[in-house]
Amino acid sequence: METDPARVVVACVGNGLVADDAVGGAVFDCLAESHLPAHIRLEQLGTGGMALLDCLDGEPTLVVVDAVQLGSQPGTVHVLEWDAVPLSPGAAVSSHGVGVREVIEVGRLLYPDRMPERVVLVGIEGRCFDHLGGPMTPAVADAVPRAVRAVVNEIRIASKRLDR
Repeated sequence: METDPARVVVACVGNGLVADDAVGGAVFDCLAESHLPAHIRLEQLGTGGMALLDCLDGEPTLVVVDAVQLGSQPGTVHVLEWDAVPLSPGAAVSSHGVGVREVIEVGRLLYPDRMPERVVLVGIEGRCFDHLGGPMTPAVADAVPRAVRAVVNEIRIASKRLDR
């Protein structure tokens, strides 16, 4: 029996060895334990950047989870629709070289059939990205459950859109 293909891909980005950059992996771990519906594909990307393109296969919705630096208090959970995701040079959305917005723009040029119609960033405002081997700062660690709830809410929104 064939299963339905994933309709939503959740890509959690982050390096577990670098303080607040580990937050994507922490969210991934919580989501992996939550028994997501079969139409959700959960991916963990250690470095993000262009590797994000490899995990896309035409799903209508992409939810990216990553640590961000947008100027808010550490631990703030941002939920940004595509149009609100800033370009990396002005505001760092990824510590992985290339930001989410740039990756999707390149993907739309190179692989238009694999790109999602809707992209949402669940970004957790970080503070410490230069402490190799250090733990997440307390505010960022405390934000993990809020980020998980934000992702689950985005899955719910995507599922309702797809059921129409």
